[in-house]
Amino acid sequence: MSGFNYEKDANGVVTVTMDMEGPVNSMSSAFLPLLRETVEKLESESELTGVVLTSAKKTFFAGGDLNSLNQVTPETAETFFNEAQAIKADLRRLEKLGKPVVAAINGAALGGGFELALSCHYRIAWDNKAVQLGFPEVTLGLLPGGGGVVKTIYLMGLMAANEYLIEGKRIVPAKAKEAGFIHEVVEGIDDLVPRAKAWIAEHHDDEAACTQPWDTKGYKIPGGNANHPAVAPMLPVASAMIAQKTRGLLPAPVKILDVAVSAMRVDFETAMRIESRGLTELALTPVAKNMINTFFFNLNQINGGASRPKDIEPQTTKKVGVLGAGMMGQGIAYVSAMAGIEVVLKDVSQEAADKGKAYTEGLLQKRVSRGRLSEEKASQILALIIPTADKNDLQGCDLIIEAVFENMALKHEITKELEPCLAEGGVWGSNTSTLPISQLAEASANAEHFIGIHFFSPVDKMPLVEIIMGEHTSDLALAKAFDYTKQIRKTPIVVNDSLGFFTSRTFGTYLDEGVRLLTEGIHPIQIDNLGKAIGMPVGPLAVYDEVSLELSRKAWATWSEMGVLDNWGDGTITRDVIDTMVGDHSRGGRHHGGGFYEYAEDGSKTIWPGLMDLYYNADAAVIEDDIKDRLLFRQVIEALKCLETGVLRSVADGNIGSIMGIGAPAWTGGLIQFVNTYGLEQFSARCEELAAQYGDRFEAPEIVAQKIAAGEAFS
Repeated sequence: MSGFNYEKDANGVVTVTMDMEGPVNSMSSAFLPLLRETVEKLESESELTGVVLTSAKKTFFAGGDLNSLNQVTPETAETFFNEAQAIKADLRRLEKLGKPVVAAINGAALGGGFELALSCHYRIAWDNKAVQLGFPEVTLGLLPGGGGVVKTIYLMGLMAANEYLIEGKRIVPAKAKEAGFIHEVVEGIDDLVPRAKAWIAEHHDDEAACTQPWDTKGYKIPGGNANHPAVAPMLPVASAMIAQKTRGLLPAPVKILDVAVSAMRVDFETAMRIESRGLTELALTPVAKNMINTFFFNLNQINGGASRPKDIEPQTTKKVGVLGAGMMGQGIAYVSAMAGIEVVLKDVSQEAADKGKAYTEGLLQKRVSRGRLSEEKASQILALIIPTADKNDLQGCDLIIEAVFENMALKHEITKELEPCLAEGGVWGSNTSTLPISQLAEASANAEHFIGIHFFSPVDKMPLVEIIMGEHTSDLALAKAFDYTKQIRKTPIVVNDSLGFFTSRTFGTYLDEGVRLLTEGIHPIQIDNLGKAIGMPVGPLAVYDEVSLELSRKAWATWSEMGVLDNWGDGTITRDVIDTMVGDHSRGGRHHGGGFYEYAEDGSKTIWPGLMDLYYNADAAVIEDDIKDRLLFRQVIEALKCLETGVLRSVADGNIGSIMGIGAPAWTGGLIQFVNTYGLEQFSARCEELAAQYGDRFEAPEIVAQKIAAGEAFS
């Protein structure tokens, strides 16, 4: 049959090889008819001894159809629920076939793919790191709705299931076997089907081998049901922990816990219906639609190379020079060496360069101590980094990344001195968070091969790189920077030149609005708490301390010299506050002895008392919802301005860049996607309200009115 290849051998074993139309097998509209037809044919087989389910694709099964999930509306919710139940019903028929069904897992089985595997009585996987297993639905605002929640609870109990269901942890086959998700691994991919058939030969007459645990008489959920003395006290704790972690902004973890607890209180079939209801409810939420759009469609678009020039051959970086062995440079050296790239780490002294290399050594040793890396492999990676103070060691680098202090004159000087060390056709990248690339490139002998490569701190943990096109940057340089970013396993967004580009410029509005609220007399703790309440990782005042008030003051001095002091509106209020804090009170930030906060040796922090004397007004009152909207809408408006003026080259870059680069709340799906589900008309109206009360910085950009007039969303 088309899509599912059906083959019965002389021993009565039917091998069903999934080979659906398209690059992967998935729960598209074609899946249910194929599944039903296959089950019916199996049920009518004579002398059937067992079934092997496998895939002709590199992926075993990719899971649910996210296009369909993203389009669920209140009007179609019942149909969606019924379809989910229909798939489960046919999977149950497979489970109750009366003959052993074996999943031969040859590739990734995530979400619905893993649920399909759990519907088989025995699961064998190829022992390869490319074979990822698990339930990532929570990262898309959903829950595993094909039996995943219920069956995982039945297999391992509530506590053990938590990291897979609520945290969305993915695991390789060996770990899955330890967890009890699968039964066996094989070394070679070609051994999968033969081993599955051999197991069937050994167990085809064994009733237990073709009975699922949840269908076994007297079966008890590991750890006990919801009323068990060891489980019941943990339920309020688990609920409180989820609330604390999600801040009430992400409904999926809450719903998963609800379904999981229900699975321990009702019979199996009722639990499966509750699970389908839970999935339907989540699919209707704006949060799920935002997260699906951004973390699946937008991210795939970016990682698929939508921003990369199509007519340029792949550009593999073989030898990278990193200038400056400080916090940023040492991180760039580490991620480059981890990707197998030879690194020349240059600083003004050998001692400084050696210290930069020691950073990589420390990170590698942590991986070794945790069993994630062998000593031999760690030594090989470390040997790729050459620390030096000699510019001649840079000869032959096909990419040089300058990562020195944010000073135009200094960067110009280094470019003129060291650019000649590039190999023929090599590319010069500047790691800058704010300085315009076109102006930096004025010192270059070849502006076409000059590009911005903005890393985020800490480099080894942050997943994003912002690539900035200067006025004269060529497609070849873009392809080189893009491919290097993918080579070091990070996500690239591509933006056009401006002061602050996209991420720093947009994030700056969050900090600015926090300081404005401070000058209005709002308590600093309330400001930071409400910043976190909208889903930002840290409040604006606390993060200002981390990025350094002193550094901001120096940056403004640099911009003043350039004649481009402020690129995102009137920032004089914030500059006055920073001048007061740094100039009058020597409060430069956390790493300068303290800023808005004072920091104790034990890591705790308290508000600097002088801040209350300077700005706090007990009579000041701003509605909390207004404070939250001010902190969020400033960023959204700036992101829209970046899109409107061409700094952002795509909506996808804006959404992914805002979440991965500046920590925009995951529930929004990114700062631009947020507007789509908030509603463009409602967003425009709310901007008008905020602008009337707090200033014209809250006026909606013209691009919003244009989209409303065209009846379009941002896509």
